[in-house]
Amino acid sequence: MADLISYIVRKLLLAIPVVLLATFIVFLMLHLTQGDPALALVPPRHTIADVEEVREKYGLNDPLYTQYGLFLWRLLHGDMGTSVSTFTSVSGLVFQKLPRTLELMAIGLTISYSIGIPLGILSALRQNSVADRGVMVFTLVAYAMPSFWLGILLMLLFAVKLHWLPLGGTVGSFASIILPTVTLGLGNSALTTRMMRSSMLEVMRMDYITQLRSRGLPEREVIFKHGLKNAILPVITVIGLDIGWFVGGAVVVETIFSWPGIGRLVYESILRDDFPVVQGCILILAMFVVAGNLIADILYAIADPRVRLG
Repeated sequence: MADLISYIVRKLLLAIPVVLLATFIVFLMLHLTQGDPALALVPPRHTIADVEEVREKYGLNDPLYTQYGLFLWRLLHGDMGTSVSTFTSVSGLVFQKLPRTLELMAIGLTISYSIGIPLGILSALRQNSVADRGVMVFTLVAYAMPSFWLGILLMLLFAVKLHWLPLGGTVGSFASIILPTVTLGLGNSALTTRMMRSSMLEVMRMDYITQLRSRGLPEREVIFKHGLKNAILPVITVIGLDIGWFVGGAVVVETIFSWPGIGRLVYESILRDDFPVVQGCILILAMFVVAGNLIADILYAIADPRVRLG
């Protein structure tokens, strides 16, 4: 247990520079805009006094390192600025939408692994069979199909033609989240399936599996108790990458289905030229990716104690 705690502490310390780099990149977004950075932080109808007030508030007359320090100081106090379109706190807007995005991603990940892991195991155990070829065709189509196109097809079939599910994601019932989460999770399930299949095939060909079978152990015990435990490790390692994929997909899916999350907020803020809100949303989404990779490292260390010694 002590080695696991030590490993987690090391990973947390290593995550700090990554977080600082992410905040610095988001901070530079303001200075990479064309023209005066202060103009990106004031409402469309502003006066010269408004621009000067913003310049003074955000220290835009100071050196870049001083501005970055002020930016970090505000972040530590939960201040992401003020929306130039609604004149409300960016932090309030972001954290108001955050639970809906977390809900979408959690159910989408559940769908992805609920489909991908069983199909990968089935495909590996029935290699070169009709079932295996069918699974491979499914993964090829699902992975190649863009999420926006898949979302539109699902809307046309289940909402427009069959009238089984609501068209948008704002009805408020559980039915309203089915299409967005299926759209988000189906594409990623293809990658999970292929990875699970290749990993399972590799494990089932190892010598220790042959030895277990030679001892007369039931095939089910060999597969699920001994084989699956090692085969699933590579799938765990890509959880962080999956979260990054879901972060990017959430922007598209939430826009298509009008799901009131951070992705939809980013889209609407871009249309309104609301730079502070866009900056705050991108920062939160970047933190998702960092947290996802950290979670993947910890889960891998729990599943394989040898990693803790590295």
